[in-house]
Amino acid sequence: MARAAFLGFGEVNTPREVIIRKCQAAEAALLSEGVVLVSCYPISDDYEEKDIAKALAALEGQSFDSIVLCVAGWIPSHAVIKIIEHYRHLPVVLWGLAGWYEGDRLVTTADQAGTTALRGVLEELGYKFIYCYDIVGLPPSAPRVAGFCKAASAAAELRFARAGMGGYRDMQLYGTLYDGLSLKRVTGVEIETFELLEVEQRYREIADTQKREVIESRIKKWRFLSPAKEESLMRAAGYYLAVRSIALERNYSAISLKDVDGFKKLLGFPPAPVFMLLAEDGYCTIPENDSLGCVTQIMMKALTGQPAAYLEFYEFFADRVLAGVPDFVPPGVVDGEITVMPATFGELAEGILNVSKVKPGRLTMSRLVCSHGKYRMQVLSGEGVAPRKWEECGWTQPAPQLPGLEIILPDVPAFASVVASQHYIITYGDNRPAIRDLCRILDIEVEEI
Repeated sequence: MARAAFLGFGEVNTPREVIIRKCQAAEAALLSEGVVLVSCYPISDDYEEKDIAKALAALEGQSFDSIVLCVAGWIPSHAVIKIIEHYRHLPVVLWGLAGWYEGDRLVTTADQAGTTALRGVLEELGYKFIYCYDIVGLPPSAPRVAGFCKAASAAAELRFARAGMGGYRDMQLYGTLYDGLSLKRVTGVEIETFELLEVEQRYREIADTQKREVIESRIKKWRFLSPAKEESLMRAAGYYLAVRSIALERNYSAISLKDVDGFKKLLGFPPAPVFMLLAEDGYCTIPENDSLGCVTQIMMKALTGQPAAYLEFYEFFADRVLAGVPDFVPPGVVDGEITVMPATFGELAEGILNVSKVKPGRLTMSRLVCSHGKYRMQVLSGEGVAPRKWEECGWTQPAPQLPGLEIILPDVPAFASVVASQHYIITYGDNRPAIRDLCRILDIEVEEI
């Protein structure tokens, strides 16, 4: 939920009822966009600064993540700065309203005199802000203002987000390494590591009755293409309960696991159903201790409210990429029923594999990248379509049809020349504007492809 302070300004000589009317309309437009507001208006440049004092009193003790400076008419800069200097750490929207026509005559309160006097000042003082202005006769800028407020609230949420990582550096992959301090400083997200030994210890303490309750209430709701072994079902339920207990205890919002070298090789159990159950509970989930992929998921979920699933690349074509997963997808991206089957890959033990279809549609791919100590967000938009029949070599026959999409991109060679990982995070819709806002607030460079 986006929460913002809404401050409406107009000079002392402008009719007060006009400033109130304009601010009320802007306030209503923001409320209709889903932003919760702490409002104070009208605020003028009265000599005794009574309006400034009123505004500061109205904001004191209130909770909000951004400030909307609604300029409904000319206002000297000092009347604005004396208020927002108390909240310099918060992102700001400078929003200038517009005049109106009475017959063939334009009536203006000099809104853009106020905004243009402030824009350069805010920049020089170092505020994180965007500048929006309405145009006479056109719809107000409320959607743009609301989008930035939502990004600010997402950034605030990230400051207290924690991801749990079971084990460390799966398959000795270099691309999963991370610097925890810089990651916390830039994004706000903290990664905590827990040992697979702890998972195994908790697993052994879980009663069979608890496991069967999960099987009956959760797992049996999935559509099985063929029956799974009782042992596989019990282990899926037990390991899920073990990992979930850690996540609940430590208030994690995301989980990654040492998948291949950990669960699959050491514990002898492919953890796809564990991830599926955790995703049903609302956790972000990604395998292979993919640290930056995990943080990207948390960022995208905070920004869009979507599951922010991962896909990895299998093939590149002239106009598209084949992106899929070898094991699981969250229910929020499944097209139709959640469908599973027992399957074996290579020398690994038999597991329960998700073979659900993935929703097609316009989507955004993103990935947080750290290069030479500097973070940037790679982002691109494409069209996901149902893939043609394909299989990954190594599965027992008949090979499963893995979840995936063919993602049509505007420039595959351009993407391939800068691709930073096998894992990218997908959200539905064109979310590039929202990502730009979030990264602007966090001082993360955006690399649009």
